Amino acid sequence: MRPIIVFSDLDGTLLDHETYSFEAALPALSRLKQLDIPLVLASSKTAAEIAPLRAAMGFAHCPAIVENGAGVLPPDSGEDGAGTTHEKLVAALDALPAELRSCFSGFSDWDVSEIASRTGLDPSSAERARIRSFSEPGLWTGTETQLEAFRSRLLQSGIIIQKGGRFHTLSLGGNKADRVGKISLQIESKKGSRPFCLALGDAPNDIAMLEAADCGVIIPNPAHGGIPKLAGEMNGRIRRARFPGPEGWNDSVLSCIDEIEKNGT
Repeated sequence: MRPIIVFSDLDGTLLDHETYSFEAALPALSRLKQLDIPLVLASSKTAAEIAPLRAAMGFAHCPAIVENGAGVLPPDSGEDGAGTTHEKLVAALDALPAELRSCFSGFSDWDVSEIASRTGLDPSSAERARIRSFSEPGLWTGTETQLEAFRSRLLQSGIIIQKGGRFHTLSLGGNKADRVGKISLQIESKKGSRPFCLALGDAPNDIAMLEAADCGVIIPNPAHGGIPKLAGEMNGRIRRARFPGPEGWNDSVLSCIDEIEKNGT
C-alpha cells in the first residue's frame, strides 16, 4: 500500500471554530498514530502557535505549514528557522495611500487584548499569534473596488492576499498547496514511492491545497461562507464532510483511511 500523508487546516477544520478544541477528533488522531501516518498541520497560525498544538496532538515529529504556507515549521522544533519577511509586509502596507491603508487593520496594528477579542483566543495564545515571521492577517473594511486596488498595489511589491475563515492574510508568496507538493516529494524520497495525500480544510485559502491532494475534504463551517462548489467534486476526488469542525474531520479521516486500506491505493 502506498504511504499516506494527511494535510490539515486548523481553525474551523481540526479545531472547533469557537472553542479551538480538537477533542472530537481524538479517535482519528489515534488511528493516524497507530498506523504511523504523518499529520502535517497547515494553517495561518504562527510557528509559536502551532508548535504546542502539534505536540499536544502527538505529531511533533512531523513538519507543519505555517502562516498560510509562507513558512514551514521543521519537525521537533519551535522555530521557523527560515528568517523573516514580516517587516517588509508592514513597510509595504504603510507605504500605501491613506485611503487604502485605513481599510486594513492587522495583527501588527492590534495589541494582545484586541487580538484576543477578535479571535476568541486566550491572552497567552493571542501573544503567540502576534509573533509573526511571514504574514500579516487582518480585517478588511473597505469596498470590493477598494480591495482590488489594495490587492493590485501590494502585488507590485510581490505581496499576495489569501482569504481565510476570519481574516485576509498578506504574504510574500507561497501557499499551502506549494508546501504540500514539496513535503510530499520529501516523503517520496524517504519511502521510495509517491504518498497518497489527503487534505482537509474549510475556507477559501484551503482550496489550492484541497485541489493539489489525491483526496480533498471540505469541512463545513457555519461561521462563514465556506467553499463554493469545486470541479473536483464532480468525480469524487473532492468531497464534503457530513459534520462541521473536528467532528466532521474525525469522521472523514476515519472513512478515508478505511477506503484506502480496502482499495490498497
